[in-house]
Amino acid sequence: MTRWICAIVAICAATACQRPPKPGDPLRGLSRAQRARFDSGRVVFDSVFTPETGLGPVFNAVGCGECHEDPASGGTGDEVERHATAFHAVVPTGTRQCDELAARGGFVYQNHVTHALHAALGIDSEPVPSVATAVGRRTTPEIFGFGLLDAVPDSEILAYADPDDADHDGISGRPNRFFDGRLGRFGRKALVPNLREFNDGAFSAEQGVTTPAVPTEETVAGTPVPAGTDPAPDPELSAANAELVTAFVRTLAPPAPLKMSRDARQGKDVFARIGCARCHRPSFTTGDSPVAAISRKEVAAYTDLLLHDMGPELGDICLALATPTEFRTEPLMGIHLKKVFLHDGRATTVEQAVELHSGEATKARDLFRALAPGERTALLAFVKAL
Repeated sequence: MTRWICAIVAICAATACQRPPKPGDPLRGLSRAQRARFDSGRVVFDSVFTPETGLGPVFNAVGCGECHEDPASGGTGDEVERHATAFHAVVPTGTRQCDELAARGGFVYQNHVTHALHAALGIDSEPVPSVATAVGRRTTPEIFGFGLLDAVPDSEILAYADPDDADHDGISGRPNRFFDGRLGRFGRKALVPNLREFNDGAFSAEQGVTTPAVPTEETVAGTPVPAGTDPAPDPELSAANAELVTAFVRTLAPPAPLKMSRDARQGKDVFARIGCARCHRPSFTTGDSPVAAISRKEVAAYTDLLLHDMGPELGDICLALATPTEFRTEPLMGIHLKKVFLHDGRATTVEQAVELHSGEATKARDLFRALAPGERTALLAFVKAL
């Protein structure tokens, strides 16, 4: 009998009886070396920069962990930052063109400045230029499971694209592309092609920390920072430490969903029936990866990583190919950890977020509104468990 008990315990420890990962845990199946890089990367991720070690002179946060802190490193936070662009008509074609205001410090405008920059210019934050046609508010996204999204082949994403609505279902997801033409997937407008560039860009835009990949200091609305306000030599973060942070983020486990109640199990069917899953695709499968814990894995992200028109009420900035009203489908994995919803945090409940859907989501929203009370409760229970 003891032998059988020991065997059952061993099987449970190795398979289905394992506890689900907690927020901030690494992916299961990492090698010893990969786990060591994860741990070392977390140290850099959680570090706090000062002007002497590279912070600023313009910045939104003093470290990655200041924003991505709740409920653990890699989570969300209460910071809200400003993005601004200009969206103009092109004469004589009548088409619209996006100006990311890169020559004027855009598209991220930092909320804070160092004491040295304040003393030099008398400002408390980076000013948004008057030529901007919109200023968007952005909350901090959770980045749990982003390494799996990074490993999804472009072909899987493009397979869901229907830019001309060829199937006439009213949903026309289309890809955004980086400025060099590569497929984008990260960011609320799906601009950034891969996780390494997403992280390198965040060091620069969010903390004012230069890296070998982004060696140039941020400007102040397009004007170089005054001499003497940036004491740290460039690059302010080494390539090795930047790579460690990417290794950490790449191997952060996706959030485990909550245990599904009877209502939630019913709600999964309602979610699909009213069309939510047309954009919030339940899962992707990753491609080959040198990290076995990432290679050929299913990730239940509930997104298609494509742009969709969400209507004028939610619209704000343009970005590359994305018009002001187009946003990438937000992944729903880990939504039970969030306190506010949508790109700008204006919704405080899942139900409010659904009600604010418009554009391509109008039909699904209207079907949600028409649900019987029990079915609505079930659908919301399902989403809140993801």
